[in-house]
Amino acid sequence: MSYDDGSYEAVPGERLLDPEAGSEEAALESALRPRTLDSFIGQQRVKDQLGLVLEAAVARGRAADHVLLAGPPGLGKTTLSMIIAAELGVPLRVTSGPALQHAGDLAAVLSSLVPGEVLFLDEIHRMSRAAEEMLYLAMEDFRVDVIVGKGPGATAIPLELPPFTLVGATTRAGLLPGPLRDRFGFTAHMDFYDAADLERILARSASLLDVPLAAEAGAEIAGRSRGTPRVANRLLRRVRDFAQVRGDGTVDLGVAHAALDLYEVDAIGLDRLDRAVLDALLRRFGGGPVGLSTLAVAVGEESETVETVCEPFLVRAGLLARTPRGRIATPAAWSHLGLAVPPATGAAGTAPLPFETSVGEEPSESG
Repeated sequence: MSYDDGSYEAVPGERLLDPEAGSEEAALESALRPRTLDSFIGQQRVKDQLGLVLEAAVARGRAADHVLLAGPPGLGKTTLSMIIAAELGVPLRVTSGPALQHAGDLAAVLSSLVPGEVLFLDEIHRMSRAAEEMLYLAMEDFRVDVIVGKGPGATAIPLELPPFTLVGATTRAGLLPGPLRDRFGFTAHMDFYDAADLERILARSASLLDVPLAAEAGAEIAGRSRGTPRVANRLLRRVRDFAQVRGDGTVDLGVAHAALDLYEVDAIGLDRLDRAVLDALLRRFGGGPVGLSTLAVAVGEESETVETVCEPFLVRAGLLARTPRGRIATPAAWSHLGLAVPPATGAAGTAPLPFETSVGEEPSESG
């Protein structure tokens, strides 16, 4: 059910490797989401801690403490919010930080909650300051002050709220102000998944999609999924398409290899854009250092795309480093592209000259 304020209520029950999901992608992901904490695969530490919080709340018959889920996109934050509501046996209301640009937007959402309801606020770090300050009081005292009028005649009318549980999700926990972080009773830091957990997720998804998946094919797809379940499920669907159109519908190792090669996803999960960034950094700029804007122009992409879409995985894979002087390649990057490391390249993987930040270009805040 959708609401005029942009939120909606869920009753409990591009780029191929981009962990962000569009509306159609989200609908497909929803069909594969686990519905209970026991069926949620991976994140064992978070599951154990969160399970204790929820069991205690159910035993007391009260709303659970507010929960903050932090971590990169595609790791299961939205799924966990749905599971929290299901485990508590209450409805789930879903909205997002960008949708709450005015205090009145948040007041409309909060005032329509029912006792015990779970409010899932995605990308909570992108809320406006006015809404954020209203949320402080709502989380702590379950009330908001609605300002009526302007100037000296303005009056604050207190509005009592039913007890509720706020579940906030963020991909950038560092952007949350301290007072907001402190109001969450439990903070879960989501980690990337290991290959074994991804194989289990793929086996479950294949069963739900009615796709015959060989164990070695599942292992191959898991190894190219960047440690992210959303990417793994997306690759599985593309491999399924390949198997149905060019095979007999069974996903074996040969089909997985052929499909992933067709979609240009290599052995460690790099796609065409990732390799283009590495290729430009190595062949055109000698391994760096080179500024972000210069590197983005070299591959024909926006700087934000390179910084937010490509670099996080390249850095995590040990292929690229961000320094105050610019981006540099590591020896592993040269090896991955089958190039010889230049003699002048040091242990950090960078040739000392000459490709630093272009004239007039400021290094980005992240290097």
